[in-house]
This record gives sequence, structure tokens and C-alpha cells, in this order.
Amino acid sequence: MGALAPIDPRMRIDTIDVLRGIALFGVMAMNVVTIFRVSIFERFVPYRGAASPIDKAIETILMLAVDLKALALFSLLFGAGLAIQFERLASSERRASLLVRRLVVLLAFGLIHLCLIWNGDILTEYALAGLIVLPFLFGPRRLLAVAALAFLALYLAMQAFPPPGLWPSAVAMRQDVMEADRIYATGGFLDVLAFRIRELALWVPLHAFIFARTIGLFFLGAFTWRTGILRKPPRHLLFSIAVACIGLGATMIIAHAAGFAPRGRIGVLAEPLGTILLALGYGAAIIGIANLESGKQWLGWAAPTGRMAFTNYLMQSVIFGWIFYGYGLGLFGQLGVTSALAIGIAVYVAQVLFSKWWLRRFRYGPVEWLWRTLMYGVRQPMRQTA
Repeated sequence: MGALAPIDPRMRIDTIDVLRGIALFGVMAMNVVTIFRVSIFERFVPYRGAASPIDKAIETILMLAVDLKALALFSLLFGAGLAIQFERLASSERRASLLVRRLVVLLAFGLIHLCLIWNGDILTEYALAGLIVLPFLFGPRRLLAVAALAFLALYLAMQAFPPPGLWPSAVAMRQDVMEADRIYATGGFLDVLAFRIRELALWVPLHAFIFARTIGLFFLGAFTWRTGILRKPPRHLLFSIAVACIGLGATMIIAHAAGFAPRGRIGVLAEPLGTILLALGYGAAIIGIANLESGKQWLGWAAPTGRMAFTNYLMQSVIFGWIFYGYGLGLFGQLGVTSALAIGIAVYVAQVLFSKWWLRRFRYGPVEWLWRTLMYGVRQPMRQTA
């Protein structure tokens, strides 16, 4: 048997890369507006004065249409990617150990990112969730479907019946916002680092409330891959799913935001359930469009960015950290939503151009190459060949 190696880039499924590249834009938009620009806890304890009308409008659109939906798309794609890796290593006796190593390396990247660069990291959570999902991949497809429903039901139950004492107190969050305004805006690297680590006690509950959803969406992504819908997408089915999920999800989210959702425990579920449905609808719509001849031209630009999503995600953290924190330009708390989003879009456009340039010369993004090399334990080829 030949040496194990990652799949040739020419054999990748472009539509998945397109979807990942577009999801990365949504994650970037929310990160730059709600976490890098100001403390994430401002959304839970309103702290600042009135924003401009355009800032209010853009923030409302982002919160209703993008917030958590792009992250949910990433979770679906990660689950599908894990199932793809599992399938392609089927002939190897080392399949389980290689996939565990892949997730352990991701966990190491995540912890470095979390502690040294930015505490909004999602890689650590993804690695832990992947280790939970991995054993189930050895079971039948229906097991993945049952597990997806079970974990998503657990997530919704936690929204309706929050575990007592888990969520941070309003006093603690308000105090954190005040300290963040001072330290993130003016502190040096070591000051920011120390405060970032102290903040983890408040961040952990945020992850705890969505961890079951992450696992459930991993299972759903893996199940979707095994159905074959991503290999040979049936366009009519995809567009039907897109219309139904976007329509129902948007209705639930808007009804909740406008106060029209039912009161009580049932009404609380409108927003989290609508978020999941909207993410599914977005994914089906983008894959459906990307498989049209005209869609390939419209959305093809996103594929290189998606192929280098790991590199681009970490690059965003480094760049935005320098822009907003005191060891760089110190713009934390100084910009409105519109200005911060404009900076984010400029960074993303630069990454789109850089990703295209890079992948003309190299097989993988630099972080993707390192991840694969550490996973297989063998230095992977980097440069493109004719």
C-alpha cells in the first residue's frame, strides 16, 4: 500500500470550498463588529449611547441575517469534512489514529489561538466536538441522523430551560465591558494577553450554550455527506430546501425580533431554531447556485478563499488584533458598526486576492499545509506541479 497523503487539490469539491469561503465572510463580519470592535458582552448588557441610523440598520441586518448563521454553516461544513476524511482513509489501518491526530493538532492550534491571539477562538470547540463525533462515524448513516437530532434537541432544551448559574451575571459582564474598553484600547501585548486569559471565565458559558448545537451540526454535516447530496447535488431538491428553510427560518427570527413569537418556553425557541433553519437554507442555496454554469462564474471567486479558510481565519485574528488592540492602532471602542465592517470587508477582499495568488503557486494554504504535515507525520509537498 502506498504512503498515505491528503487528497490532491484537483480532486476537491469546489462547491464546498465556495460555501466555506462565503461562510468565512459571514463569520468575519460578525467577529469584527461584535467582538473585535467592542466587547462581546455589550450585546447582553447594553452599555453605549445611541448609534447612528446607518449603524443601527447595518447591525440589525447582521444580527438577524448573519449572526450565528455563518458559524452554523461552518459547523455543518466541518462535520462534512470530517466524514470526507473518514471515507477517504477507509483503506488505512491507521484511519482512527490519523483522524484523532488531526483533531488533536487542531486542538493545539486552537489553544494557541485562544490564549495568545484572540479569545473568540472557535477551533478549540471544534476540535473537542470532533473528538466526540468521530467514534460515531464508524456506525451506520442512520446513527448520524439520530445523533444530530438528539444533540440539536439538547441545544434547544438548554435555550428553553437554561441550567441555573451557568450564565454570567449582568454585574460581571458590565464590569468586563468597562475593563475591556480600557485594556483592549490602550494596553500593551502583555496587558491584553493577561486580560484575555482572565476573560475566559466569562467566555466558557457562551461556548457551553452552543456546544450541543456544534456537535449536532457536525453530525448533520456528516450525515449530509453520506447521503450523497454534496457529491451530485440534485438542484431542484436543493432549491426546494433553500426556499423552505430560508422562508421558515426568516419568519421565526423576524417574529422573535418583532415580539410576535409566542410567549413562554416555546417562544424562546424561535430564534435558535430559526438560526439553524436559515443556515441550512443558505447552504442549500449556495451549493445549488454554485452548481449552475452561471453560478460557477458568480461564486467561483470564493473557492480559493474557502480552500485556505484555516489560514484566512487565523490571519483575520492577527490583523484585527493589530487594528483594534492597544499594541497596534488601538481602535477598540472607537468605531461604529459601519466603519468596522468596512475595514473587515477590505481585509476579506485582500484575502480573496491573496488566496487566489497563493494557490496558483502552492497546493495548500500555509496553515493547511502544516496541519496536514502534522497529521500524517510526513512533510507534505507544497509547491504546485505542472
